[in-house]
Amino acid sequence: MNFSADHSNTTNAIDDGFYLVAFRSLANKNYFILALSTIYIITLLGNIVLLAVVLMNSSLHNPKYLAVCNLAIVDISMNSVIIPQMVPVFVFNQNRVSFGTCFSQMFFMHFFGDMESFSLALLAYDRLVAICWPLRYPTINTNLRMMLIIAGIWSLVFLLDIFPVTLAARLPYCGSREVRSCCCEHGPVYRLACTDISYNRKLATTKTLVTLLGPLLFIILTYVIVVVAVLRIASIAQRLKAFHTCLNHLLLVLIYYIPVILAYVLGNLRLVQNVDVFTAVLTVSVTLPPMLNPVIYSLKTDELRDKDSRMNRKSDITNFFLKKQKSGADQGQTDPSPSVSCCSEPYVGGGQGSQEEKDNDTQEPSVSPAGQSSEQRQ
Repeated sequence: MNFSADHSNTTNAIDDGFYLVAFRSLANKNYFILALSTIYIITLLGNIVLLAVVLMNSSLHNPKYLAVCNLAIVDISMNSVIIPQMVPVFVFNQNRVSFGTCFSQMFFMHFFGDMESFSLALLAYDRLVAICWPLRYPTINTNLRMMLIIAGIWSLVFLLDIFPVTLAARLPYCGSREVRSCCCEHGPVYRLACTDISYNRKLATTKTLVTLLGPLLFIILTYVIVVVAVLRIASIAQRLKAFHTCLNHLLLVLIYYIPVILAYVLGNLRLVQNVDVFTAVLTVSVTLPPMLNPVIYSLKTDELRDKDSRMNRKSDITNFFLKKQKSGADQGQTDPSPSVSCCSEPYVGGGQGSQEEKDNDTQEPSVSPAGQSSEQRQ
């Protein structure tokens, strides 16, 4: 993305870059970068495996897992924007960032950060429909409709983030170019402008309220509706089953919102005086949820655990036959009967099993607003 600015009558014509100067007071800065690199690697592996499991199993090609895959893509993109560029900056002291690179990173960092909260709201919407309107779920929440909603969310977040970043890119920066952050965040950058920034400050506050608190309020509203519907069920066991379907999503919401809100409260109240410590806390609070999201979904979702175990069993069977064939070849034995190949084995969990098996994989307890419990295929 190309951002241009009017550099007339400023020193921008001589130097159009910024200098990232965070973590100067941290004694073990390299260990912190190593920890972030570990977070990034786990984020990539976890989310890629999650995407692969969903894509390779046709029984998981439903609206719920379209939303899950959307969150996985956002998680990978979020940490890819932040962490890789920190290695040359803080390990090799290449802390100069060009004007265009800085504002491009600013846009994508805030874009995927806001997409994180909207993606959690999308999962809350899916759970709301599945639990409160189970019989109408296949008609209300189709794959096509979910893809249209996802496309609409991406477009909305793009419009919400492009305007503040473009305005910040057009400010004159004729003073200090030292950004007290680990990356080109919106606030630390536009505060360096040598002009009135009151409008930029108000715009940033409004955008934060819309993109952070807006999805959170929607999630809270959906859970209020779900709780009211579930409490109408007479059976305690059915209540617990209904709440269990929302447990993994609730964990994702808490892991994302609690650290971010805590970091903003600490920053606004000046409870953390050391800027480098606050920057480190904020960085961890932003990069940790994308690493934990696939782990939570893999451990807390029955469908994914079942599919993953089946894929592992299939891999073990394949390795057994390959070793057996290799052993037979080494001994010079020939078998006139056709050899058994891993490719001839039916793919387990990919939609080739019986209908009863697929139903057991995808069933979740749901309740209707009238208090009737049912088993709805997701």
